[in-house]
Amino acid sequence: MARLHLFDLDGTLLRGTSSPVEISRQLGLEAEAVALDTAISAGLMDPPEYATRVHALWADLTEAHVTAAFDGAPWLERIRDVWSEIRERGDYCAVVSLSPSFFVERLLDWGAHAAYGSRFPAVPFTQPVDPAGVLNAAAKVQIAIRLCQEFRVTTADCVAYGDSQSDRDLFGAVPVSVAVNADRHLSSLATHSYRGGDLWEAYELVRNADM
Repeated sequence: MARLHLFDLDGTLLRGTSSPVEISRQLGLEAEAVALDTAISAGLMDPPEYATRVHALWADLTEAHVTAAFDGAPWLERIRDVWSEIRERGDYCAVVSLSPSFFVERLLDWGAHAAYGSRFPAVPFTQPVDPAGVLNAAAKVQIAIRLCQEFRVTTADCVAYGDSQSDRDLFGAVPVSVAVNADRHLSSLATHSYRGGDLWEAYELVRNADM
């Protein structure tokens, strides 16, 4: 039976940062984005409010800023190698993140079968964020279920990789999970834990795991 590997983005594929922080850095607004990340992590705002606040920060955002943020971000090593291996084995890989879809979807070019993020308007912005398109922890599980149907697997065939509270529900819904550079709260829920800068090393923990 094929397996579906589900990857978080912020703090997981990106080490020690988030895509909103990396994008905001291009605009000289890194500190403001870090403050918003801290607030949502502490439960002081929900994802729709966070998305609205981030959108407001990015009034001058262009595609060139997004490209520079993506190309300069601190990605884990060997992401493309892992996804190539997954494809060669006949398995599937997807990214599911609360971050903006216009950033997340760039990972399709790296070999992900699917990439889902919160729906933002096209850059440069002429429209507000629709709160209905902003993802949360529960939405990650719903997207995983849809992907299972698309790829003809079940949640029992899934492996999840994440680092934060937004991955908590997904870790509870699948049998195998890898906490990647995560805090102790998520690590205690995972079947495996990894700290480091190489996705292949995290993947090897579950590469041949029984499902």
